[in-house]
This record gives sequence, structure tokens and C-alpha cells, in this order.
Amino acid sequence: MNSADLHVFEAVARHGGIGKAARELGTVQSNVTARILALEENLGKPLFFRHARGVSLTRAGETLLPYAVRTAQLLTEARRALDDGKPTGTLVIGTLETTAAVRMSPVLIRYRKRYPEVDLTLRTGSSASLVEDVVAYKLEGAFVVGPRHHPDLTEETIFEEELVLVSAPSRADLRAALRCEGVVVFRPGCSYRQRLDHFLADRGIAMPRRLEFGTLDGILGCVAADLGITLMPRSVVENAGSHRVKAHTLPKRYAFTETVFVRRRDAFASRALVEFVRTARGQ
Repeated sequence: MNSADLHVFEAVARHGGIGKAARELGTVQSNVTARILALEENLGKPLFFRHARGVSLTRAGETLLPYAVRTAQLLTEARRALDDGKPTGTLVIGTLETTAAVRMSPVLIRYRKRYPEVDLTLRTGSSASLVEDVVAYKLEGAFVVGPRHHPDLTEETIFEEELVLVSAPSRADLRAALRCEGVVVFRPGCSYRQRLDHFLADRGIAMPRRLEFGTLDGILGCVAADLGITLMPRSVVENAGSHRVKAHTLPKRYAFTETVFVRRRDAFASRALVEFVRTARGQ
């Protein structure tokens, strides 16, 4: 068993098939099949179930997969540790949809101008999903709602946000907004959604209708059409563009939150990552 075998195994597991993995790896299916069979023989255990739709992991394969992912991560970290200190290579960062919409543009512009040799990828998600991806080494770090208090992660406050209840412009005040019959929210795992639920529950309000969206634009569009209310940073409302919505100030205990940057404690922090966080902090 070597790192090349584990790399092939991880690609097949991720794609759920030999063909897609072979295309990603730039080789033919027979080579991938031979690698997997050799690895299974070496370990003395089957790693995949073969079926008409492709392959799926056996119990042994599920056990091996985190080690394969971590091995690839360690090799990447080793290469970065030996660089000359200049930010280069790839950098995959996660962020909340709201943070991406309002906070990230000036950070990305400034970072790109300073470090053009870094291939930066930004992925959006909920706080819960982003934390899971950082813990699983799928992201080098992520901007999430804090605090997280996760034993495997370090966190640093980067932005502070004031949250507001958002409604259609026709709802003149908070009381009128709370008479709306629905909420419009991101999918489960969103920290703003959880805080809105707590706010409504504390007031004994049960919304009969819940609309879930995966995009900020979809949520703001429905709120503007008076299909429901939502909870967002004030900075998002101020940059809502063509969506005409109204922000209602919340009591302090619900209104203020921190956006923190989280990363694994045990992961090597590349120069590209260090300078990215420094750029975000300065912004």
C-alpha cells in the first residue's frame, strides 16, 4: 500500500465509479481496476461492492477512506512546508452565503492583487456543513457563525454582524413583520435560521409556512414578495440591490453575532492560508 494506491482508492470512492475516477486521474479504467484489486489483495479485504450503477464502499472501505484523505492532505502540507515562503498553490476556503455576498469581494480583490499565483477556490454552505468539511480536511478553513467550541478546530473572530429581522417593505414595524404567516430560510444547518427559530419560539410564535432556499437571492426575492420573513445581517439588507426589503431592529440578545474563521488545529497552515486570513482580518 502506498500513497498512489490510496489516491486512486479515494477518487473511486468519491465518484462512486471506476470510469469517472479514471477520467479524473487521466488514465484508463483497466489501470484503476488493477490498482484497486491489488490494494484489496494487499489488505486482504474487499473495499468496494460492485453493482450495475458503479461501486459503493464496504465496511473496510469506509474505515480506510479517512486515512486516504488524510494521507493526501499530509503530502500537500509537506510540499507547502518546503516552499520559499511565497504564497503559491491551491487554497480552498468555505464561507457563508451572506458573508460571500457582502464581505468577500474586497478581500478577494485585495488578495488576488497581492498573490496572483494562488489558485483560490471559494465554496459556500451553512455553518454546520462548512465545519464538517473543515474537520474532514475538505476545506483549509471557513467563515462560519461563532463561537463553535469544536475540539478539533481553532477559531478567530474576523467580522462582527448585526442581525435584523427582514420583511417586505409593506410591514412598517417589527410587530407587523411578526404577523407574517411564514419564514424564508436557508436549509437546515444555517445558524441564522436557528437564531430566528429561537427568537420566534421565545415569543410563542409558530409560523405555519416555511420556505427553504439554497441561495441568498432566492430568500430575498421571496421576502420582498411578502411570502415570509427572515433573519439576515444588516449589511446584507443594505446591499440587497433590486430586492426591496425592510430591516427591523432586534433586541440585543438576538441581534449581534460573530463571523469566525475556523481551521483544524493539527493541519499545517500554508503561507497562502496565513496571508488570506491576514487579508480578511485587515479588511
